[in-house]
Amino acid sequence: MTNGLTGSGKVSLARLMARSALAVDLGDFEPQVVAKAKLCLLDFLSCAFEAGQHPWSRQAVRIAHDGGCATIIGTSQLSSPADAAFANAVMGHGLVREDMHAASIAHHGVVIWPTLLALSEQAPLHGAKLLAAAIIGYETGARIGRALLTSGLARLYRPTGLVAPLGAALAGSFALGLSEDAATSAVAIAANTSSGLNEWPHAGGSDMYFHPGFAASNAIKAIGLAAAGAFGSETILEGEAGLFAAYRRQAAPDSIAIFPGGECEIMAVYNKPVPACNFAQTAAQAALRVSHELAGTDEIDRVVIRAPDAAVRYPGCDSMGPYRNALQAKMSIPFSVAATLARGEIEEENYAELGNADIIRLVSVTDLEVDAGYTAAFPAKQGAEVTVHLRDGRTVRHALPDVIAATPSDIRARFCAAASRILGDDRAHRLEQLIESSERLGNAGDIAAQCRLDTAERVLRSAS
Repeated sequence: MTNGLTGSGKVSLARLMARSALAVDLGDFEPQVVAKAKLCLLDFLSCAFEAGQHPWSRQAVRIAHDGGCATIIGTSQLSSPADAAFANAVMGHGLVREDMHAASIAHHGVVIWPTLLALSEQAPLHGAKLLAAAIIGYETGARIGRALLTSGLARLYRPTGLVAPLGAALAGSFALGLSEDAATSAVAIAANTSSGLNEWPHAGGSDMYFHPGFAASNAIKAIGLAAAGAFGSETILEGEAGLFAAYRRQAAPDSIAIFPGGECEIMAVYNKPVPACNFAQTAAQAALRVSHELAGTDEIDRVVIRAPDAAVRYPGCDSMGPYRNALQAKMSIPFSVAATLARGEIEEENYAELGNADIIRLVSVTDLEVDAGYTAAFPAKQGAEVTVHLRDGRTVRHALPDVIAATPSDIRARFCAAASRILGDDRAHRLEQLIESSERLGNAGDIAAQCRLDTAERVLRSAS
């Protein structure tokens, strides 16, 4: 690269983002921003520990090559950074309970954290650098996603796969101290790997679980290539065949600023309370309140769900079945509401009985409708309403103006439970302490290493 100017004489969007990111220091962020990053890391790890034995997790671990420096979470296996990042991202996504940024319709954490944890074991990295890098990664992917994504585009392509590789590439570039030229190239190369098709909700495939794995693995390769001197296409965002032209089919905005006015996109990220599609969360929460006023589901004649247009239009969210697997049910707003009404709770077990006659009957009498008010409020708020019409002519209605996110205490509790099952109480507590004090941690690689079992532990836990 030469002077960083495009053919039009303007500095490219990728370079401007890299320039802004590389000037950041953890001290630039308010304490609540740093605290949010730590919570997101705890939540990512809790999901990875809890989903470690799911089929897609085991498949991702199975194809990782032995030998290397990077930890595969909850195992004794060390692999290359790219392979470890792939496996860890799949595990972090395995519950469908990953953190969510509604405006970009993307799950940035399941790409950023696997990338940074793997890199932290590849090169010396201070904990403060790790946290700042993560905040940069969320910011970059979210800002690009806000500008790029529409509900129509999101019906075809998985937003996480489109924008998270770029955020993770810039996060990793910052973490490793790459130059502005190299960081710009890393973002550009990562953009070439943007991918992830949304056919899986229709076909019942498990493709979705692997989207963040590819994104994290490709981000690490993009960073490595840039560090080795590879040149990426600097106009990869705004060019005539760049990301916006290719996917949105229109010109990129004149600028995509990161941290404008001191605002941080990670603060717009919420942590899911339950393991289901983002768009099913609020409706299920409203349904839970309705269930408390019912004597039983046999009195239900009809169910009406009102939600934002983005929710109704997202692939799989309007599915009325049949449901071949739990993932299809977790994507379906009608199923999530029906299961909540039938079981009077929202938890993983709601998606364990796909053929439950009571739930299937409720799905069959459910209407999912677009609400203009909720649509206008989205993505700042993600509201939903559930109305149940009873056989005796009465109605029970509950509406929520926004999703109720998992609280910090919820996140810490489920982290402790999941980590303790894999690592034992003492090591789980030590891991939590490392994360809570990570801005003072001299070697951020200690966090990833603490997630690793030794061979003896693995044998004992397999036998138990």
